[in-house]
Amino acid sequence: MFTHGDLQVTHVFVDGDEITGVIDWSEAAQGDALFDLATLTLGHEERLGDVVAGYGTDVDLDVIRAWRSLRSLLAVRWLVEHGFDPSSPGCEVDVLRSRM
Repeated sequence: MFTHGDLQVTHVFVDGDEITGVIDWSEAAQGDALFDLATLTLGHEERLGDVVAGYGTDVDLDVIRAWRSLRSLLAVRWLVEHGFDPSSPGCEVDVLRSRM
């Protein structure tokens, strides 16, 4: 399946209840669509039910949670490799801590 690869709220444009555009396809590739759902709802777990309902098929929530974990670990790695502190306010570790 073709996936966006970095589907997050800031990359989706909406007008009311209609999606009008999706930007930043630089990480698009073949992959698991549940990774996109995991990324889209990361930090917005309260919206997961709505997203899954709109997806139109059975979704294994444990798979979404696993993809979220992997995405968070990859983000921490990227931040460290590029000289950023992943526990700075608003960064990955800070966001993860806020969900505990």
